[in-house]
Amino acid sequence: MSMLAEHMASGCTTVCRAWIVRRKDGLTLGFTDHDLELIVEGVACLAASGMTAGALQASTGLAVDNAEAQGALSHDAIRGEDIRAGLWDGAEVTSYLVNWQSAQDFEVLFRGSLGEISWGEGAFTAELRGLSETLNKARGRVYQSRCDAALGDERCRHELGPMFTTEVEVSASSDDRLVMLPLLRDFPPKWFENGQLIVLSGAAQGALERIKTDRTREEVRELGLWQSLRRAIEPGDRVKINAGCDKRMSTCRLKFDNLLNFRGFPQIPGEDWLLTYPVSGGGNDGGKL
Repeated sequence: MSMLAEHMASGCTTVCRAWIVRRKDGLTLGFTDHDLELIVEGVACLAASGMTAGALQASTGLAVDNAEAQGALSHDAIRGEDIRAGLWDGAEVTSYLVNWQSAQDFEVLFRGSLGEISWGEGAFTAELRGLSETLNKARGRVYQSRCDAALGDERCRHELGPMFTTEVEVSASSDDRLVMLPLLRDFPPKWFENGQLIVLSGAAQGALERIKTDRTREEVRELGLWQSLRRAIEPGDRVKINAGCDKRMSTCRLKFDNLLNFRGFPQIPGEDWLLTYPVSGGGNDGGKL
């Protein structure tokens, strides 16, 4: 029997709950619903954070354990701009039951990660997802006509040299979703569509997003992103942009000269193939009827 179990069996308990959150950027923060700060596994758990958690629903088998954490955005450790920037997305969470008179006596109640986070009017609500949540992710190879490798990864094997990547300073931005750059005459129109923009400096440093559109307007290169960076990007901030790939075999051959590493299956019949029927002449090649 553990020390905490013996304490619970005594009939007079001094227990509280604590949470330790480890963000993907390495920041580790602790919280507790006790009125004094506690040290749990070497992490200082703040008492004045205003963070609380609802009852944990645990189950056997492959069902996903879940709970909900709520709190105020008034504490320096939890800021609305950090949540908006996605810094808390997928953070690792461990929940403890702690004897606050002897904080080294504890039991782990929950391990998992932060799921969907919503915020507004000075407060936030975060979904807690158990370890079995990872079993819901797709595994294995995708068989489709287009390539399923990421440009430049170990399966694509294409090196992003000077022809396919560049660093440049931002001229202007709008809604953190539309980025204006110098003209970049060395790169053809739409060269960066389906590519990636990575912020190298400024308040949005580390943010990245896929590029939806690449246009030239009045001596300005205008990149439209699929989603907002969720962080402010200012003129003078430095960004890195990578060329785009639409995963087609023709693009792999003509734009990147990398057909030997193409990971798609262009011979797979399209959906129109289901509507084909026997004919006396011609060929049933899966094309439009």
